[in-house]
Amino acid sequence: MIRLVDDFLNGITMYRLMLYVLLFLFLVTIILSLLKILPFNPINLVLSAAILNVVCWMTNSILSKIFKVPTNFESVFITAFILTLILTPIRTFQDLFLLSAVAVISQFSKYILAIRRKHLFNPAAFAVALSAIIFQFSASWWVGTAWMMPFILAAGILVVRKVQRFTLALSYLFIVLILVLGMSVLKGDDAISVVQNIFLETPTLFFVFVMLTEPQTTPPTKILQVVYGGLVGVGFPFVTPEIALLVGNIFSYIVSPKEKLLLKLKEKKQPAPDIYDFIFSLDKKFQFQPGQYLEWTLGYQNPDSRGNRRYFTIASSPTEDNLHIGVKFYPNSSTFKKKLISMVSKDEIVAGQLAGEFTLPKDSNQKLVFIAGGIGITPFRSMIKHLLDANQKRNIILLYSTKLEEEIVYKEIFDEAFKKLGIKTVYVVTETDGYIDAEKIKKEVPDFKDRIFYISGPHSMVDNFEETLKEIGISNNQIKIDFFPGYV
Repeated sequence: MIRLVDDFLNGITMYRLMLYVLLFLFLVTIILSLLKILPFNPINLVLSAAILNVVCWMTNSILSKIFKVPTNFESVFITAFILTLILTPIRTFQDLFLLSAVAVISQFSKYILAIRRKHLFNPAAFAVALSAIIFQFSASWWVGTAWMMPFILAAGILVVRKVQRFTLALSYLFIVLILVLGMSVLKGDDAISVVQNIFLETPTLFFVFVMLTEPQTTPPTKILQVVYGGLVGVGFPFVTPEIALLVGNIFSYIVSPKEKLLLKLKEKKQPAPDIYDFIFSLDKKFQFQPGQYLEWTLGYQNPDSRGNRRYFTIASSPTEDNLHIGVKFYPNSSTFKKKLISMVSKDEIVAGQLAGEFTLPKDSNQKLVFIAGGIGITPFRSMIKHLLDANQKRNIILLYSTKLEEEIVYKEIFDEAFKKLGIKTVYVVTETDGYIDAEKIKKEVPDFKDRIFYISGPHSMVDNFEETLKEIGISNNQIKIDFFPGYV
């Protein structure tokens, strides 16, 4: 069952998933309103959604042209549907003005309150917080009801699994429960009733799954995400959800990489069939750790259902003058990849949201095994090139699997690393050599129990290797997995 869920999630971008989740929740509210379970007129709900979506789209379209930056197709409508589900539906002509004003503010916040092209606040949270101050028009968070809870929970679990933010969500919920239970004990309230109320009569779950986990305004590492979730959770008993989130957004900005890069294509190479190496010029030195990834945004008309943003691991080393990404192209590629492959010299792309903990350990004496499948080789190219340029020896064995011999890329770097640093690469061509299995690992890595294993490649491959490694006695803390955003 979990494998089926992951297969579905791997075929969709996180932004498109969030949009579908919000559409699903909105449709549920329409049905519950028709059944008189929710106290709203379905026509008013539809009218509110239409106003917020149209005004958000129009405002964003104008601002993107003024500021000359590519925009994400889904993010506009994600914000609009969040506002639809937390602002009381339209009832009067004055509400038409108020809803429109909130929609405009939400889009302005992404452009005006942005430092080095990185927006500071969650747009929906900022918009409702400011409208409460200026217009005395506050979010009612009406979506937080007992009837909506099972739908929010089911959809929300999909979201956090896709964006890999379970620890963030749990840290928030843990702090909220500790605070609320502590306060209920001091007041003499019934603790069970209080906990039930948190999940059934407040927007807690919607807030956690939809707003707290937004990738654009969350810190890049799990430890910082735990702190972030706890910090926002502290505000639960004392301030509105949007205010608590804005405070957390400030913390996130302080501890996160600060800028987005506007990159120009310098060169495009094809080192293997269906694999391209894109090389982008850097105006100044860009600081990152080998193995980290960026979110890449292309501006173009009519993106398909997979959107115009992707996550790609940086294939270059921080020591290099240019930024590289290696991309695998499949039949029936998305419009994003079609646009990417059509890029010519000096065409521009935006990259930001630097993140990832799939990085070399600080202990240079720690023995390592890298296992790569196909284009999953890119983080290891970054790491090994960095070690070469720094002339830093580490005990590493790379097991590199491809279907065909001609699909092997970056071989010159790995061969050089063997000569200069003693880093051994074992090339495994599955069509002739078979797959990397337990016996092959034991043969090529006799001291495998003393090593940390890094695995990068397709999700199914990573899952299979995890199982194989555990079968031969490798513990969870000896396995590191690269971030996999899906086949999109």
